[in-house]
Amino acid sequence: MTDQNPEDYERAALARSGGRDVEHVGPVFDGELIDDTLPQPRARAAVRRVSSWRQRYRDAVARVWRSGPVVRARSVAAYRARKAPLDVARLVWFVLRGNWRWLVKFWMWATYADLRADARRARLAGDAEARRAAQELIRSDATARWAKLGIVLRRMVITLRVAAPVAAVLWLVNSVMDRADMWPWLANVYTGVEAVWSALTLVVPLLLIVAPAVWAVASAFEGRDRTPGAGWLVRPDRDDADSWIDERMISKALAHLGISPLNRFFKDGGTLVYTVAARTDGDGTYAQVRLPLGVTADMVAAQRPKLAANLGRAALETWPTKGDEDGILDLWVADKGVLRGGAGEWPLVHEGQVDLFEGVPFGLSQRGLVINAPLIGVNWLIGGRPGQGKSAALRTLLLGAALDPTAELWVFVMGESSDFDPFTPRLSRYRMGMDDSVAEAATQALVDLLSEMERRGKALGEQPGRPPKVSRKLADKHGLGLHPLVCGIDECHELFQHPKFGKKAAELAVRLIKRGRKYGIVLLLATQSPTKDSIPREVTRNVSCGVAFSVADQVANDGLLGSGKYAAGIRATELRINTDRGTCVAVGITDETFELVRTFYVPFEDGADDVTPVIARAVALIEQMGWAVESSAQPEIEAAPVADHLADVDAAMDGERRVRTQAILTRLARHDPGEYERWTFRDLTAALAAYGIAPVKSDGNKVVRAEDVAAALADRDRDGREPDGDPAGSQGVLPTASLNQSPWADQGKHSEGTSGTHHPDNAGSDQKPGVAGDAPGSLPGSRRRPRGGD
Repeated sequence: MTDQNPEDYERAALARSGGRDVEHVGPVFDGELIDDTLPQPRARAAVRRVSSWRQRYRDAVARVWRSGPVVRARSVAAYRARKAPLDVARLVWFVLRGNWRWLVKFWMWATYADLRADARRARLAGDAEARRAAQELIRSDATARWAKLGIVLRRMVITLRVAAPVAAVLWLVNSVMDRADMWPWLANVYTGVEAVWSALTLVVPLLLIVAPAVWAVASAFEGRDRTPGAGWLVRPDRDDADSWIDERMISKALAHLGISPLNRFFKDGGTLVYTVAARTDGDGTYAQVRLPLGVTADMVAAQRPKLAANLGRAALETWPTKGDEDGILDLWVADKGVLRGGAGEWPLVHEGQVDLFEGVPFGLSQRGLVINAPLIGVNWLIGGRPGQGKSAALRTLLLGAALDPTAELWVFVMGESSDFDPFTPRLSRYRMGMDDSVAEAATQALVDLLSEMERRGKALGEQPGRPPKVSRKLADKHGLGLHPLVCGIDECHELFQHPKFGKKAAELAVRLIKRGRKYGIVLLLATQSPTKDSIPREVTRNVSCGVAFSVADQVANDGLLGSGKYAAGIRATELRINTDRGTCVAVGITDETFELVRTFYVPFEDGADDVTPVIARAVALIEQMGWAVESSAQPEIEAAPVADHLADVDAAMDGERRVRTQAILTRLARHDPGEYERWTFRDLTAALAAYGIAPVKSDGNKVVRAEDVAAALADRDRDGREPDGDPAGSQGVLPTASLNQSPWADQGKHSEGTSGTHHPDNAGSDQKPGVAGDAPGSLPGSRRRPRGGD
């Protein structure tokens, strides 16, 4: 086939024919027709497949090469290559020192150096008996040693006397006789001897080659450093070299704490056992040590400042605590300066919502991990000195709860503080102030929560399978009314110490904490006075999550975190005022024994308000679900009147001149069960003492005299005042929606509440108490109501 042009080809053919007309025959091409409709071969596809396979292989190799373990191994290998000369020199030094130690031990054994030293000390001390005992030990041991040597020599001679003639006879027989002419058993003897000799000729040279290596390894092991740890073998170069902590450093730090049993342990050459070797744990180093006999973890925790100094850390960066046993020390040491930084911005400040069954972002742990604090199934007690972040932490938890569209929120602030005013559109109940009506509203809320708890228990019992607690699935069923209900009380010590409602509120709170966690009811308490008088002990004992910001002493520390936490080394007393603001020690919020938490801060102060946009987003989420948020304004609750105890006692006298105190208590309970049913003799005595009356003894019984009661009534009518100095009748009228429980007996003396300052939404509301929501048996003032009237 040629590349000639077809027109040139025709002209050439015409010239050859002499101008005659001839049949044109075009050029002939050798080929085959191709049908374009048929699938064409793709030779390049195979190439591409091979190329893609190779690329995937190269990518896989690159991923493995860049993976964490391989990067670590390459880093260690490179580091060891650089340090190889130093490592060789150190190993040689270990071998030499090991041989020297063996030599010293042999010399001490051969010369009885230890016993001679005992005899020398006894002679210097003038203890003749100890000197003679040491010398006798030397003589008896020398005698026994020579006796053992004689026994060995005698056995060797006997063996040689028996073995030598046998060997000579076997050699002679083998020299004069052929193996074929021997008896079979004798031939087998020679075969066995030859096999043993062959094995010896093979093994002995190997032993001669291996023995020096084994000797070198054993001597290096003998000559190694006595302090534990091998960080020099695996420690690569690090930018944060000052933060490096290994077992050797920990052992040295523990050896200089001044703990007597620990000192004796190290003096005797003891070596600590590390059940968990020092390893990187978040933003620090974690190790677990089994302490020697006579040493407990609490003893080490008591020396925390000294341990921190020995490790080159601040006390806040060193956390020795008790492990699973008293003799196990859990030690976590923060990298230098890592705890000085804040937790950063709250993850949900701009977007996102919350599932309370999964937790709320609360802060960063000491390991630098975000902590999702649990709310469902737990209750919280938050405390610390004023201004250290207690209210801000409570606000963060409530903000997270607000971003769960199914949650209902109540807030009571026992003081004049606007920290929670932006929450108003999202709250079903909100009261703030220092007067008695706020305390009564908070106590009534606790009563309602207990009633709601009973209703929820019945509702759970009616569900298929009788579920033991509220779940996410049940909470999403609006008709059941099992949605999460979160009640926060700030400055709760003011409520529990209230002269009228304190005891009742404390009892209700304890009952709610003990039982409400199964039913999706959460109680959040915050206080700046965590003492045994301000916070009921049963609250501290039963609360699940304790949070302590900077506190002043051990009492406040254990009042928030639980009994024994201070002794175990879990101490918020180490937190510095202002310097560590926003940092707290928490228990129960994770599976760890404790957490040092840098809490997230959502600003609400002059010139900065990130709370209001979050609340607006939370309200929008509810509206998207077809719900409406009712106004948080609640009707004013007037202070309940105090029963006239003196007049009631006068009526209980029933005209008698003297009446036994037990009879008076019975008559009072019959007259007003709500007020007097729980009264005891002590309550009656306290009520009478307010008017200067004291029961007297008559015929062996305590009685109240009618003349004393009449005189007290006459004095009061003449003065026209109540025993506490307030004008009579100034206490107001009990509203129908007020508490139906009687006050405790020791609350008979009513204190005049301060007028206080209320939030604007708390006054002038025409919302009626007791309005039910969509769920059967829902609480008064429930925030949820389906749209459209269905």
